[in-house]
Amino acid sequence: MEALLPGVVRRVLAGAEPQPRCVPRRVLTVVSVDVDATAGVGAVWIVWRPNSPRAREHNALLEWYDAQWRCVGAGSGPADDPADVDVIEIRGGAGALSLTRRLGPHAISTAPFINCVAVHLGRGVSHLLIGDRRIEAPERRKLIAAWKSTQAGRGIRPVIVALRHDGTELSHMGPHDGLDSHTWARLRREP
Repeated sequence: MEALLPGVVRRVLAGAEPQPRCVPRRVLTVVSVDVDATAGVGAVWIVWRPNSPRAREHNALLEWYDAQWRCVGAGSGPADDPADVDVIEIRGGAGALSLTRRLGPHAISTAPFINCVAVHLGRGVSHLLIGDRRIEAPERRKLIAAWKSTQAGRGIRPVIVALRHDGTELSHMGPHDGLDSHTWARLRREP
């Protein structure tokens, strides 16, 4: 996977399709890529053998370090696709300590943390606000988002807000919420 990441990131930064041309989608599918060049962080979500019962999801965290994009951490597991999402559903996340920890003996205590979250979206969602970033909902209704935080803030995701085409809020999730506000409201109405 690490061999594919530099090319995927280059294509995304150039505004091109992230899927490698030399690898058929039936073998590997790039589900989502998020690169925040301002913060110097990114995340890639890939599925190997997407139509196989043995399909595997892989997520990688990236950091702009020493004048190039480097993988700071990765993980994998069985592919998991929820049946139907109303508005927002968080389906995983990850975090890793920044490579700036290498800068000296005290750098490990001050190095930032790089985080990501995998999000599945309902059909009515046009855009997401993740912290102060606005991200368009992809056709596949799945995306990965990356951000940088302090070590004290590691694992705490920014507020996520789902918006309609007209900009009205459909639902939101706070930093520690397991369910979005739309799902909570629906559960309160049920007997």
